[in-house]
Amino acid sequence: MLDPLCPGKTVQVGLFAANGFGLHDMHGNVWEWVQDCANRNYKGAPSDGRAWESGNCSRRVLRGGSWWWGREALRSANRLVSNTGSYRSDYGFRVARMLRP
Repeated sequence: MLDPLCPGKTVQVGLFAANGFGLHDMHGNVWEWVQDCANRNYKGAPSDGRAWESGNCSRRVLRGGSWWWGREALRSANRLVSNTGSYRSDYGFRVARMLRP
C-alpha cells in the first residue's frame, strides 16, 4: 500500500486537507523553487523574511520535499539546491500573491 503522504507521483492540488493556515499541499507534492540564491550556510542571510539574493545565483534553493524523497524530507526547513536550468518531475513552483487587508 502506498504511503498517503508520499503517493509515489505528483498529485492534483487540493487532494489533501489544508493545514492550520488554510494552505494546501505545502509539503510532499513537488520540491518548490524559491527565490533564494545558493549559499553554504545561513551566515549573512536576511532575517526579515526577504529572499537571499546574493551568493551563487546560478543555483537556487528548493523547499518542501517531494513524493520522490519520502516523508523524512517533508518539511519547510528542508532545502535542496539545484542549477536554475534543472528540470525534474518532482520540481515545481507555487504561484503566490500578496493580499491587501
